[in-house]
Amino acid sequence: MRPAAASTALVCVLLAGCGSSGGQDAKTSATGTGSSIEQLWRAPGEDVAIVPGTSDYAPGRNRVSFLVVDSESRLVARPTARVWLARDLKAKPFARTTARLERIGVTGGAQADVQTIYVAEVDTPTPGKYWLLAEPVGGRKIQALGNLVVGKRSAAPSVGARAISSDTPTLASTGGDLEKLTTARRPQPALYRTSVAHALEAGEPFVVSFATPLYCQTRTCGPVVDVLDAVRKRSSGSGVRFIHVEIYEGNDPANGVNRWVDEWKLPTEPFTFVVDGKGVVRAKLEGAFSIGELERAVRRVAS
Repeated sequence: MRPAAASTALVCVLLAGCGSSGGQDAKTSATGTGSSIEQLWRAPGEDVAIVPGTSDYAPGRNRVSFLVVDSESRLVARPTARVWLARDLKAKPFARTTARLERIGVTGGAQADVQTIYVAEVDTPTPGKYWLLAEPVGGRKIQALGNLVVGKRSAAPSVGARAISSDTPTLASTGGDLEKLTTARRPQPALYRTSVAHALEAGEPFVVSFATPLYCQTRTCGPVVDVLDAVRKRSSGSGVRFIHVEIYEGNDPANGVNRWVDEWKLPTEPFTFVVDGKGVVRAKLEGAFSIGELERAVRRVAS
């Protein structure tokens, strides 16, 4: 499964070319005011498209993750990036925030070259298309442009929603056969000892990650199950359960997604949810995330 994404080619065609802006025609600065989002994008520096890591948005506050990649396919990884949000390319930004660079914190995964990702919290008040501009702070100027399509509601359970009581597979349900439970190269039995339904029935806070380590297809997918297990080990004694659920029926992409993905209405993968002891989703992490991000979310639901 692949996240919905605005490609570099699409943005470049729409705005009549990517590359470097500057010289006599570059009259705006990305740190200035009063400019449209397109003018800010065309400020002096290299103009590229955002590589998105998230796509399932609803009105309200949304976690947005992305990469910035230069024209030579090199990742730009500076500690922070300025972020602007507008409703139209010709409109002035109505919001500005800062994205932080999150270090994934573990090695491995289907795309081991990606070890960091930018994460920002943005407010999208109504459904519709929004344009987002990111400018990493420091070094050579580069501006990355992308868009967010905000639906009337998110497809997957949102923060504040009730978790779905899925009878996800466990060691007990498969007779201890880890190969039926995961495509991970180094499977961790602790991630398969309880189901989502059991954790909800027991009133236990839990983290559930829907991910497929072997078949992860995107550069922003990241080693999600490795991060999940790393936080599990660090959270010993917290009372929080950690659960991994594969994506495909029989762990084979040819069979399509399994019923647990359908039950949670996941439009992409991977997806991770942090659920409190009352069964309410308290954090929703689409795509890649860092050990630090997940640890902070786990602390908020720990008993």
